[in-house]
Amino acid sequence: MTSRLNCSLFSLTFVSVLPAILLTWLHAAAAADKAISIPVQITHAQNFDPFPSPDGKKLVFISLITGKEQLFTMDADGSNVAQLTRDDADHEDPAWSPDGTKIAFVLITKNHHSIAVMGTDGSNVEVLTPREQNTIHPNWSADSKRVIYCTNDDLQPPKKNSADINAVDLVTKKITRLITGGINTYGSWSPDMKHIAFRKIIGDENSEVFVAEGDGSNPRNLTKNPFFDGWPAWSPDARKIAFASNRRGHGYQIFVMDPGWRQSAATCEYGRPWNSAAMVSRRESDLLYKLR
Repeated sequence: MTSRLNCSLFSLTFVSVLPAILLTWLHAAAAADKAISIPVQITHAQNFDPFPSPDGKKLVFISLITGKEQLFTMDADGSNVAQLTRDDADHEDPAWSPDGTKIAFVLITKNHHSIAVMGTDGSNVEVLTPREQNTIHPNWSADSKRVIYCTNDDLQPPKKNSADINAVDLVTKKITRLITGGINTYGSWSPDMKHIAFRKIIGDENSEVFVAEGDGSNPRNLTKNPFFDGWPAWSPDARKIAFASNRRGHGYQIFVMDPGWRQSAATCEYGRPWNSAAMVSRRESDLLYKLR
């Protein structure tokens, strides 16, 4: 089982709560000035890694079933739960396509990680990456024609290895290398496709949020902080980036960078999570985050 599952199990003990999907309502133009609402738990099992549908009405997520990570969908209020995968494999990092027709995910068989896509009902599973690549963290292009992903940086944990960020065309299966050199993970295109946000690990003690042009050129460090910053997510208007950081020194919190890349807290620490990650919904006033 992967490190993400270990993180989830650790948080169960450390926080004494089950992993939950938490919705924080904040106004995009004045997030720092508005009070943070109370999170609402909508699942009561070992569920993690939620990702919203383009219209924000449904979520795809992982649920641990008889020792395997299976993918499910549900309405945003927790109702109408449907199981999508039932095979003897693990499934991680689900990501809903912008056109609403497909879900990308990591298919794990015998410790090998591949990027795959399927219909939103679990049908027509298709592996996109070649066997010689060990791949993780899929995300989508704005036109839903390509999937951006990275090679696995955890081949020999706990030591990190170099990882590239690539993109694969769904029709031709052509793979394009976008970011290389060092440990680069969690890549995502901005909604206008002009930039790529990603996490780069620097040395043994530092992780930063970087941004590059849409073709991977001109990478630059946005966070420049000695603590761990990472897991970036774009706002729907491409003007903000949400990310997780432990810079406050007591667990991870969610932060938002404005167009001038000034950092401001988007939400306060909740329950001292071991790890957290941000996800911005298609509606610009919502910030979805998860505790792991």
